[in-house]
Amino acid sequence: MNPLRARCSGYIAASLDGFIARPDGSIDWLSMVERPGEDYGYKRFFDSIDTLLVGRKTYEVALGFGSWPYGGKRVVILAHRPRPSRHGEEFFAGDLAPLVERISAEGAKHVYVDGGSVLSQSLSAGVLDDLTVSLVPILLGAGVRLTQNVARDVRLQLVACRSFESGLVQLHYRAPGNGDRSPSRGLGNGQ
Repeated sequence: MNPLRARCSGYIAASLDGFIARPDGSIDWLSMVERPGEDYGYKRFFDSIDTLLVGRKTYEVALGFGSWPYGGKRVVILAHRPRPSRHGEEFFAGDLAPLVERISAEGAKHVYVDGGSVLSQSLSAGVLDDLTVSLVPILLGAGVRLTQNVARDVRLQLVACRSFESGLVQLHYRAPGNGDRSPSRGLGNGQ
């Protein structure tokens, strides 16, 4: 493994039964844990990254937001078919590991792996270094799973756990088999 490879981190919310979106892709249920002045460490995490790897479905959700949420960051969309860029994003079709090596060589230091499909691909490829999962106290019963078809067992090491007044529980894991690029303390959760 290349020791100069960018650190790859996942930061995602999931229902207690393991879904990241409803069957139609909506994430409206996340509003139940919104609190004034509380972002659950997301801003601190987002400020620490320089590049995003995003799946097509996550990209389409982001396009529906009032403003482009990834301003100032390099964004690579993993999609089988390229589309016209709307915000300077680039499109990529292919294996994830060579892409991570390429963007690392081009200067990426900390990569946000965003979306269930890309998260699953990064786990299968062995490039995910750490994962923060914010469990929202709701059972959806059906939807888009946190991971899909991960090609191997991935053992995770718990680094930090924090509960919030809203009922959200945030778990921060390191994936030690993928190298140890994550800090010894939780990302953005005050630990």
